[in-house]
Amino acid sequence: MMEGALATRNRSFSRQALELTHPNAAGIDIGSASHFVAVPPDRDDEPVREFASFTTDLHRLADWLRDCGVDTVAMESTGVYWIPLFELLDARGFTVLLVNARHVKNVSGRKSDVLDCQWLQQLMSYGLLRGAFRPDDQVCVLRALARQRATLLKTQARSVQHMQKALVQMNIQLANVIADVAGASGQAILRAIVAGERNPYVLASLKNCRVRATEEEIARSLQGTWRAEHLFALRQALDAFDFCGKQLAQCDEEIEAQLQRLHITAVEPDKGKKRSKARNAPKFDLRTRLFQMCGVDLTRIDGIDVTTALVVVSEIGTDMSRFPTDKHFASWLGLCPGTKITGGKVMSSKTKRCANRAAQALRLAAAALRTSQSALGAYFRRLCARMDKPKAVTAAAHKLARLIYSMLTKGEEYTDQGQAYYEERYRQRVLHNLNRRAQQLGMALVPTAPAVQTA
Repeated sequence: MMEGALATRNRSFSRQALELTHPNAAGIDIGSASHFVAVPPDRDDEPVREFASFTTDLHRLADWLRDCGVDTVAMESTGVYWIPLFELLDARGFTVLLVNARHVKNVSGRKSDVLDCQWLQQLMSYGLLRGAFRPDDQVCVLRALARQRATLLKTQARSVQHMQKALVQMNIQLANVIADVAGASGQAILRAIVAGERNPYVLASLKNCRVRATEEEIARSLQGTWRAEHLFALRQALDAFDFCGKQLAQCDEEIEAQLQRLHITAVEPDKGKKRSKARNAPKFDLRTRLFQMCGVDLTRIDGIDVTTALVVVSEIGTDMSRFPTDKHFASWLGLCPGTKITGGKVMSSKTKRCANRAAQALRLAAAALRTSQSALGAYFRRLCARMDKPKAVTAAAHKLARLIYSMLTKGEEYTDQGQAYYEERYRQRVLHNLNRRAQQLGMALVPTAPAVQTA
């Protein structure tokens, strides 16, 4: 019976032919020096042409596509070479789809630029390609600024590493008594060293009162060789650190100006939980700017601070219409379980490899829930008890992503129910499952009085 139904279904499926969904589609193989473009064969005597990557040639490419009656263009995401052509064609009114190179790599025969663009054109004509998610132009501006800020922070961190290396080479063990040489105490001591001060007790007196190490311990760590070449390296690393700090300040000004252009409401958010401000956070009121842009306060979710919210909002924007459900959103982030099933057996549920900056930020936020006395913190600790730590982090990041999707689509604020509320609900679920299992076995659960502890 089942075999007959399966055979009928296969016959009905085999009779369905591929339909031409985009008859006016073109395919473009992106390169650094030139682009190969393919249009339908009946549109031009030379359906495949090569155009240089200069701006004038890109305009000629767009004019040729318009003359051929093309309205939809598919191109691969090759490095950053696709960005100028994508923006130009989008401004000229074409529907441009940036497709995943993994979905179009299985072209038959020898691989060449001409075959690649023709294969893209054929797949796009039959609607077999999907365009990648790209937010609005103004959100793309914010995304570029946020990514530039992250690059500057990495560069500044390398400068701190160069400082530590120069100190170690001089046997200045300052990092062993001060937690962060880039903090207030560490910077005051390093600048005094660069200025020429060598007395360890004078340098130790510059420490902040919050440093646990005594002045005697700091003075002992500041007795070194003071070689000239290492002092020169320390001075240059400190100059690079200051230069990155100035660039970060300029970048923060641009981010604040862009957030002001994207603001939706002028209402300020309610006072949330008092949290310590991260050292690398922007100096302006980022929480208010993000609230004015999104209409909700994402930092009310435990684990998500202002810098994490900035990364997520700059990567996805506030318009979630491209994602029909929260499951689609989690799949785009690469946080949902995989579905590798064969023969009715789940071979693997591993998440797909995805270099998504928003997903990376959510994973870091999920790892920060380890000590949170909230419902999300209790949920994360419960996951850690059941599975490996990386899997628990991914699962918690998946939950954070669904909360963000719900807040941005419904416009509702998140309210934490507390750790006790989560633990009580977990207890009720366990009791419900035990009662159901006992009924299936013809038994009943009998509650007992709690044991009295004796001295």
